[in-house]
Amino acid sequence: MANEVKDIGIDVKVPDNTCTDKNCPFHGALSVRGQIIEGVVVSTKMNKTAVIERNYLKYQQKFERYEKRTSKYSAHTPSCLEVKPGDHVRIMECRPLSKTVSFVIVEKR
Repeated sequence: MANEVKDIGIDVKVPDNTCTDKNCPFHGALSVRGQIIEGVVVSTKMNKTAVIERNYLKYQQKFERYEKRTSKYSAHTPSCLEVKPGDHVRIMECRPLSKTVSFVIVEKR
């Protein structure tokens, strides 16, 4: 099954490399569901985990203006996707892999 690539159910570019990671949505047994979030990789210092930052605007009704907000997500990084800080990625929700990791990187843009 090393060369087979699993269909994860969304339209993303399949990685060229293969991996033996059991928590890879393409080559392992991890299923993905729920939210799809786009962001920028801030840090890859953790083992097989990256920190993704997402910027968005929130409307303040009282002042009739938007304010900038930011959120950080910890996401599992499959070894078939070579991700480095500054890359734009798409992450998708999965089952909890650890205390803080409930997302996995599915596409490098």
